[in-house]
Amino acid sequence: MTGEEAGGARCGGDAQDGHCATCADEARPATVLRLLDGGFADVDTGGGETERISVALVDARPGGTVLVHAGEAIGVVT
Repeated sequence: MTGEEAGGARCGGDAQDGHCATCADEARPATVLRLLDGGFADVDTGGGETERISVALVDARPGGTVLVHAGEAIGVVT
């Protein structure tokens, strides 16, 4: 899945490990910055990088941490 297929986010990869929250082959933690209409949120994926993801499947809250795979939050870290 390309970044465009995952809601329009651009995938540039993470400078440290070559992965990004949008298209990584594994779930990556991200901090929820703000919830948006339509089940989306802006998240901090680390290193000052911000991405827009879907949080439709989880009970995400600003300040919380979610696990992201292919542009979708698939779990909440407690």
